Amino acid sequence: MRQWLVAVALALAAPALADEAVSPLPRDTTDAAVIRGGIAFRTYCVLCHGTEGKGDGRAAKMYTPRPANLTVSPFNDAYKEMIIRGGGASVGRSAYMPPWGDELTDEQIHDVVAFLRELRKTGK
Repeated sequence: MRQWLVAVALALAAPALADEAVSPLPRDTTDAAVIRGGIAFRTYCVLCHGTEGKGDGRAAKMYTPRPANLTVSPFNDAYKEMIIRGGGASVGRSAYMPPWGDELTDEQIHDVVAFLRELRKTGK
């Protein structure tokens, strides 16, 4: 009976031990920010900017001017944060770009910019 209890205890503990062996991606790495930014991008931006950020989302054809192709954007990170936070009109660009500053946290905005940086590098 005792051996059976030990076997059951080990069987129940095995998944927990296995999970500890695989460490999660630390929050403060660039890779983690890019992953989180990609999630936010797919949630908030993809409808207009498209899955690859090229300004060809399903809603893009409804707007003139069309949404920006983010894979070739010449703007720096601070400017991109301003556009995301305050919307296009806040920086003299398209009023169709909504302000996300009340919807997204500062971390999410930083993460989206990290994701956009990666999109620009890969061209995807």
